[in-house]
Amino acid sequence: MLTVTKGTSLMGHTTRRLLTGALLVLAAGAGPGLAPGAAHAATGAAPQTSVAGRVRTTDGAVNVRSGPGLGNAVVRRMADGAAVRLVCAVPGDRVSGTVRTSALWDRLSDGRYISHAYVVSATLRTCPPPAPAPAPALTPDEFIAAAVPGARKSWREYGVPASVTIAQAILESGWGRSGLSSVDRNYFGIKCQGGYHGPHATGCHVYKTTECDKAGKCFETSDAFRTYASMARSFRDHGHFLKNNKRYAPAFAHTKDANKFISAVWKAGYATDPNYVAKVTKIMTRYDLYQYDTWK
Repeated sequence: MLTVTKGTSLMGHTTRRLLTGALLVLAAGAGPGLAPGAAHAATGAAPQTSVAGRVRTTDGAVNVRSGPGLGNAVVRRMADGAAVRLVCAVPGDRVSGTVRTSALWDRLSDGRYISHAYVVSATLRTCPPPAPAPAPALTPDEFIAAAVPGARKSWREYGVPASVTIAQAILESGWGRSGLSSVDRNYFGIKCQGGYHGPHATGCHVYKTTECDKAGKCFETSDAFRTYASMARSFRDHGHFLKNNKRYAPAFAHTKDANKFISAVWKAGYATDPNYVAKVTKIMTRYDLYQYDTWK
């Protein structure tokens, strides 16, 4: 079954097998990927709605702040009985107020915050986490320098040659410019499976996709891809994924021979592109990635 992202590129210019066994097919010449807002709109989350609340205070006017904590700037003050429109709540500094003692801060409809300790309202939902900032575009030298620590750690933990990890990341993420890598630090397109995201990911991010079967019949669906706090975490999860998937066991007889390792991974069904090994080894040679295979 083929998976085609709708209106954007998730990965770099290669066709490969993902965790679930589906294939992610990309259009050649795709742009740098999703912008943060577009990426999170892809989850299909409902737009924010507000609920009515009222300030109750016997301590004088209550501060409205720029963020959910006492260290944030005061932007205005609200008197007892003032009406407020509330969107959601987030954890912050604990405050003992007129209504209650609470560590929650209510986000107002204008994006400001007021301590829940002074607000009477219906129960609020928890605010969704903010969209992560996209990773900055890097030059090839900058990308490789940033990649080396995580790739070497993956080698020490799981036995995947660092040169292989870096070259695959370059090929599959388009030097970190794909939507998955720039927004979610997912450089290999590894999916969540049944909500499981492994020991290195922070969670799952759902993207709308279009899937096509072998007969060419296509339909809209969605897939959850793993999200990471850093490039290094994504690289380590790549090693964990290969090491703990039995189909790739033969590759680990070649942990000190990068060319044989990637050849064995490809033969086990990692990628459908018949030129995949040649592409990876070309990158390893051109950028002298073998120098990072210290075997220490």
